[in-house]
Amino acid sequence: MLYPSPLFIIRAFNTGNRSHMAKRRLTVQQQRRIAQKQQNAATSASETRETGADRLSGLVVTRFGKQADVQPLDSTSQDAIQRCHIRANINDVVTGDRVIWRNDENGAVIESVLPRDSELCRPDPRGKLRPVAANVDRIAIVIAPEPRPHSNLIDRYLVAAEAQGIRAMLILNKADLELNGELEELLRPYETLGYELYRVSARTGDGMDSLLACLAEHTTVLVGQSGVGKSSLVNKLLPSANAKTGELSEQMAKGRHTTTAATLYPLSAGGFLIDSPGIREFGLWHMDAETVATGFIEFRPYLGHCRFRDCNHLNQAGCAIMAEVDAKTISAERYLSYRQIVSDLSID
Repeated sequence: MLYPSPLFIIRAFNTGNRSHMAKRRLTVQQQRRIAQKQQNAATSASETRETGADRLSGLVVTRFGKQADVQPLDSTSQDAIQRCHIRANINDVVTGDRVIWRNDENGAVIESVLPRDSELCRPDPRGKLRPVAANVDRIAIVIAPEPRPHSNLIDRYLVAAEAQGIRAMLILNKADLELNGELEELLRPYETLGYELYRVSARTGDGMDSLLACLAEHTTVLVGQSGVGKSSLVNKLLPSANAKTGELSEQMAKGRHTTTAATLYPLSAGGFLIDSPGIREFGLWHMDAETVATGFIEFRPYLGHCRFRDCNHLNQAGCAIMAEVDAKTISAERYLSYRQIVSDLSID
């Protein structure tokens, strides 16, 4: 089974779980530059608390060109969203960024960006990773009876999330439709592994209250195949969503220079939802086989117990993972997903 080329990856910072971060060492100059940026951001945040009338805190709703729409932190009303210019010395401003902004004689201006907890990235035409969303702490994988879900695609999302310690969950939309045994069989391993699964229907509203409570106080990005009903979920979860989401999208389409701009929406129960027509997969090409294996949480108790230290769990003798597959302790379907992902690393 072939899948679309992965578009996005996740990078996390200061999460307390850095064991799978890149092993590259920073130079002293790079460390000083990062420390200075963080100090500048902290100073700006302190000034914001002391002189709130001049400087304000906000979240970037979306960015287009040299401007961005910012949601003030003291309001969740979309009427309060402020169109801001971005100072020329600020390189990256993306959806979900925490920023310091103020009004001056030329209008609203973003003055600084606070340190990020995580980044959602995609490669540009030259292959360089560019952030498109920041401070995501939940990934919600949306599936539905139709289009038919594939375990390998779900596993790719989960590996990307696990590698950076970002919590992942599954949402089965269109649960009001008749569910066949094949779908239930596909979902069973994920529930057994402890992943949260919400069975909802954006059409009937079933299960939406429980889902909203789970999303509260978090910044969640929706991912999944086209046609699973992500837009319908957004409209159902957001107050007066059909009107407000449509109006906001129309406004941003006028100034947007790309069709993949992510958009942040505040939830009535607290927290934020990020949706984008461009977020379909998370690229795994930056990973090695060891990191992918760790992303399969059921592999973890057996990693390091293979006969050979450099075992990639594909065909080596004495592989502890393969032994557990034979013993049916590890799902054969999940193991096949691992093999497919590892074989595709050079392509991803």
